[in-house]
Amino acid sequence: MSRLPPVFKQLKFPVIASPLFIISNPKLLIAQCKAGVVGSMPALNARPAAQLEEWLIEITEALAAHNRDHPDQPAAPFAINQIVHKSNDRLEHDMALCVKYKVPIIITSLGAREDVNAAAHSYGGVVMHDIINNKFAKKAIEKGADGLIAVAAGAGGHAGVKSPFALIQEIREWFDGPVALSGAITTGGAVLAAQAMGADFAYVGSAFIATDEARAADDYKQAVVDANSDDIVYSNLFTGVHGNYLAASIRNAGLDPAHLPESDPSAMNFGGDAKKAWKDIWGCGQGIGAVKAVVPAAELVARLKREYQEAKLRITA
Repeated sequence: MSRLPPVFKQLKFPVIASPLFIISNPKLLIAQCKAGVVGSMPALNARPAAQLEEWLIEITEALAAHNRDHPDQPAAPFAINQIVHKSNDRLEHDMALCVKYKVPIIITSLGAREDVNAAAHSYGGVVMHDIINNKFAKKAIEKGADGLIAVAAGAGGHAGVKSPFALIQEIREWFDGPVALSGAITTGGAVLAAQAMGADFAYVGSAFIATDEARAADDYKQAVVDANSDDIVYSNLFTGVHGNYLAASIRNAGLDPAHLPESDPSAMNFGGDAKKAWKDIWGCGQGIGAVKAVVPAAELVARLKREYQEAKLRITA
């Protein structure tokens, strides 16, 4: 059994909704938490920076009200994603707000910093750091992260190339803390499979693009419904970091998905240019073949829960 911090003990269904750049907002996050999964969003989705405080107030008040009205079905905790990279000039400002509002879970990406971890720990927050290989996993824990998000092959947006079987196996040889697995997880059966491999949680992202609450263009949502794994392209052209994207959006931008040039990783940027890139080029994972319609977030979570129980029954029958 993993050593889980108290914040995860109240989670009755083992799913963390991944933070979706541009797309996640308080409306989606609150719906996710009320449905019983960890809701999340990137701090950088709040623009201008002052909007982040407004959003944190909205989130904390909405979840507190839900918990008062539904003491038998409290909301899951929420998470804020911080891009820990030199191009993010808002990191200090945004972390100060997370400390002020005691954000339960901080998800860190693209860099591990001891000061960020210490800031979260100052009020009892938990840090989950996303990684694409075992080397980065060890560095994250050495610098004070509490848990890991193993981003395996097939994950939407910035993703690794490791098989989930290999990645989880290597991490579990030395780490017994909380681990979430990311990579093409869009069914309840896949959630159960993540646990069977040794993860504590499934990390689900792309399926939430096709929800009513998501701040994505209608064409983007419909493209997720219409596409499958054959429509996903892996490239580092758009941000300097390899990631998975919908081929249709690349064609719409006037590019050939089958012949994309390589980008210079040193040009990695998560400021305004990145926002423009991700607005036009749509990140998405390989698991979307299971997404058949645009639905409310609560309905998506209900499907995952139902399929999860059905998968359990199949393997015990």
